[in-house]
Amino acid sequence: MKRKLLKFLNRMVLSIVIVVAAIALIVVLFVQFSPQFGGKASKEAIESYKNSKNYKDGVFKNTKDVKLDMSLKDMGKALMGFFKSQPNTKPEHDLPSTKIDSLNIANYKGDTRLVWFGHSTFLLQTQGKTILIDPMLSSVPAPHPTLGSKRFSQELPITIEQLPKIDAVLISHDHYDHLDYESIKALKDKVGHFYMPLGVGAHLLEWKVDKNKITELDWWEETTFNDFKFVCTPAQHFSGRGLSDRAKTLWSSWVIQSKNDNIFFSGDSGYADHFKTIGEKYGPFDFAMIECGQYNEMWPDIHMFPEETVQAGLDVNAKKVMPIHWGAFKLAMHTWTDPVERFIKASKKEKINVIVPKIGDLIYINSLEENEGYKFWFEGLD
Repeated sequence: MKRKLLKFLNRMVLSIVIVVAAIALIVVLFVQFSPQFGGKASKEAIESYKNSKNYKDGVFKNTKDVKLDMSLKDMGKALMGFFKSQPNTKPEHDLPSTKIDSLNIANYKGDTRLVWFGHSTFLLQTQGKTILIDPMLSSVPAPHPTLGSKRFSQELPITIEQLPKIDAVLISHDHYDHLDYESIKALKDKVGHFYMPLGVGAHLLEWKVDKNKITELDWWEETTFNDFKFVCTPAQHFSGRGLSDRAKTLWSSWVIQSKNDNIFFSGDSGYADHFKTIGEKYGPFDFAMIECGQYNEMWPDIHMFPEETVQAGLDVNAKKVMPIHWGAFKLAMHTWTDPVERFIKASKKEKINVIVPKIGDLIYINSLEENEGYKFWFEGLD
């Protein structure tokens, strides 16, 4: 009897080992061969990164020490939060969005305007040019659809296929909710040029984007595009798409300047004094899109709480502020409306002009009246 039990236990242990080994092999092969994970920088590129003040010991660094690793206890809490059913972390029905026609975009020559796709993706049209910012237009921000939470709205204001020529694309960093393989693959032949922080170009090269259409910048570096100035400015965050590439590429915010407008895009960032420095060097801004969502006390240094977003808007000296990084995906455990509700409450105390458009609305930044953005379109949506 004991021998039979021992044999059974041995077989069970062997079966578990085989299953675990098989899963591990599948993961390794998936990471190794799936194009979603992007590419690695060449030796020549890595050598050039050593000239950056933000690059040390083979990785990029924040200006100050930032906690990136959670304790096992916090990691357990985070996993439980994602798998446990929690009220109102996602809307029960598709979020409404306004449709925009391809010809409306292709033929537009008017005043500066933006279209929000939810989260941090924007289409900016100004001075006859069309610019995409952090084009994540897929349904799941993950290397595989089964590994992430689906977009809150099935339909976008316009599909990638319907988009006309894009003059430039700005990318803030390489996380899946900001840099999407499927989006880049569909866009690459209709985009004039791509701009991104150091190292991110390796992913685009892996995805067959022409190297002559890629420009990488370090923090505080400026480049010109037609009559525009793009400035790669700091953010407090991190990067990585795989199991072993954390901080191998840089992360950033962006300043977009033209003869008519001065615009700030925060990318992903925890609150720090870089916002004030950016405001002093490049402000005041006519319009600022600032991260407000996917926060948690377990990662306070890499994402802002809504009250910090308000302060960041004051720091950069923005005339109008739009809270972003919400309204599309569940990447944290707060309710899906918590970011915008807390942001509006805090902004009223500071008396800043807030814009809260619906996904797909045309945002004409020079004709927005004070508090026009308080439409509360999200109220009453389950």
